[in-house]
Amino acid sequence: MTVHIALLRALNVGGKNLVAMAALREMFAATGFADARSLLQSGNIVFAGGTSKTSELESLIERETEKRFALRADCFVRTAAEWGEILAHNPFVGEAKSDPARLHVMALKSAPKPVQLKALRAAIRGRETVELWRRHAYVYYPDGSGNSKLTPRLVEGHLETRATGRNWNTALKLQALASG
Repeated sequence: MTVHIALLRALNVGGKNLVAMAALREMFAATGFADARSLLQSGNIVFAGGTSKTSELESLIERETEKRFALRADCFVRTAAEWGEILAHNPFVGEAKSDPARLHVMALKSAPKPVQLKALRAAIRGRETVELWRRHAYVYYPDGSGNSKLTPRLVEGHLETRATGRNWNTALKLQALASG
């Protein structure tokens, strides 16, 4: 059975879209997935089973989330093998070691074009740095993401795709959970 990582966007953030992780795990089990495990309280689920087409899994999970919780939440699914590749292609190796909480990897619904990356970089007003690899953006926030003007909305607007991000520490924990 293929192991997948699902990232649900905007769950339990800022007191909005509250969903208990136990309820989310139950939803995955009821949908036919095996061994659903959550990480933290923000919509990170590792599970086994399902189709090999992650886009089909995303659609199914989005529909089930809306049906069960009356909540529209974008879902981003990657296989455990894909997640390993995402981590391996990180262009900010030094930052991942020295400052992992300020390095974020963003899963994207579609792969942006180079012109979109150029537009995003031109919109950056701080010291943030962005790189792309396939359907993923790597963002380093040297001054932290909390007060940064490089918000998810700005990233999505310039890259013209939906996104959700996790800091590097969480990305590594998801890999460990998917491997173990």
